[in-house]
Amino acid sequence: MPKMSKMAQAAYDVAFPIAAQMGYDLVDCEYVKEGKDLFLRMYIDKKGGISTDDCEAFSRKIDPILDESINSEADYFEVSSPGLTRPLETASDYKRYQGEMMDVSLYMEVDGTKSFSGTIECSDEENVTFDTNTGKKTFAIKDIAKTVRHIVF
Repeated sequence: MPKMSKMAQAAYDVAFPIAAQMGYDLVDCEYVKEGKDLFLRMYIDKKGGISTDDCEAFSRKIDPILDESINSEADYFEVSSPGLTRPLETASDYKRYQGEMMDVSLYMEVDGTKSFSGTIECSDEENVTFDTNTGKKTFAIKDIAKTVRHIVF
């Protein structure tokens, strides 16, 4: 997960268990200034994707808890889906997308290539196995430069 500001980390720490209770994965939190306004944004996900109803339900649940728990000066609070093109970064990301086709880039060449597409077969805290058109390939998560969902239009 990307490094968060102190305020984003505080909000994340409060919201994480509530997201889990509601069946969501809290995948990121940011506290940013845009123009003259401060935004506190949380990104939730779940297997099968997030709807606007999911974002609304989580927002309604967490907003009063955040008001009591952290001293945020945010002008706006938003809850969103991480989006289709968000790179997978953590072991829980790989577990969430198990069974889905991904485009993968490696830091170092393996079998003459740094890029391939494959379905996530399984993963644990350190490794992920992809089923590709040339067979199963297992990599340490630390050796993967970028993994994004394979989108076909």
